[in-house]
Amino acid sequence: MGIVSIPRRMVRERDKVSAQQADSPDWINLAAGGTLLAGGLLLLTNQRRAGVVMGVAGAALTLLNHQETVREWWDQIPTYVEHVQNMIGRVQTSMEELNITRENLQQTLTGFGQ
Repeated sequence: MGIVSIPRRMVRERDKVSAQQADSPDWINLAAGGTLLAGGLLLLTNQRRAGVVMGVAGAALTLLNHQETVREWWDQIPTYVEHVQNMIGRVQTSMEELNITRENLQQTLTGFGQ
């Protein structure tokens, strides 16, 4: 059985990257969070228009920072639309069958249609 050693260099490089990230704050995330917080406070103080504008601005900043996630969601939209269309078709078919059953039951109970 062999022994594998983990080089210390990788750990040190990771620590350097983490230290650099800790030293420099992510200004986009801070701006997005602050804007969303301000929007929420404005909404709580019944300043709806300003609150909505701030909320939209915060959401836009958040989306700018997560472009890959937004791109993945955008690519999945046609799949979701197709699923919703299939579900609507099934509900429509079920409603038509229910309507036919209701009409048949009404004809049976009232005696009309014979």
